[in-house]
Amino acid sequence: MQVLENLNWRYATKSMNGTPVPQEKVDYILEAVRLSASSSGLQPYEILVITDQEVKEKIKSIAWNQSQITDASHVLVFAAWDNYTEERINSVFKYNNEQRNLPDSVTDEYRTNLLASYTAKTAEENFNHAAKQAYIALGTALIAAAEQEVDSTPMEGFDPAALDEILDLKSKGLRSVIVLPLGYRNEEGDWLVNMKKVRTPKEKFVTVV
Repeated sequence: MQVLENLNWRYATKSMNGTPVPQEKVDYILEAVRLSASSSGLQPYEILVITDQEVKEKIKSIAWNQSQITDASHVLVFAAWDNYTEERINSVFKYNNEQRNLPDSVTDEYRTNLLASYTAKTAEENFNHAAKQAYIALGTALIAAAEQEVDSTPMEGFDPAALDEILDLKSKGLRSVIVLPLGYRNEEGDWLVNMKKVRTPKEKFVTVV
């Protein structure tokens, strides 16, 4: 029941009060993201944690001037691989096998099939798949933040190309997908703070076949 209580408590915070989030809470959220589900365990994305106020101001300017970005304690940027490459996939399998004390040959067949699948697709197709994996991690981040009673606001309202330039993501082979400010709600300045949480009724949302 605790998870449901946490999810009922959280909402997309429209105004934050600038109070710093303790580092241990941020670390908890990031660790939850690191442990999140990922297709074939590839984790084809990285998280950039923005705390520098000047950088936040730059991001705000290309994100419809949404105040949560500069009033947040930390801003998480989920950045997906721009492509699945043989080097990236092999690197993940090599690391996993080393950590599990397994010879590379154990996963050769699976890895070969995976490589054949991804290398046959365009870079844009692969990026779109990687971006979906980042969204799975975002869901984990939202739940972990709510558990820690840290407010958050998932944001797609920004110029991805401009954000990529601000953070020099192209040089890292990454593209920004979504932004997640973390902080604490401004009780007096957020029009949504006391609103009833409304979601689609279960009978219209769930179909049992």
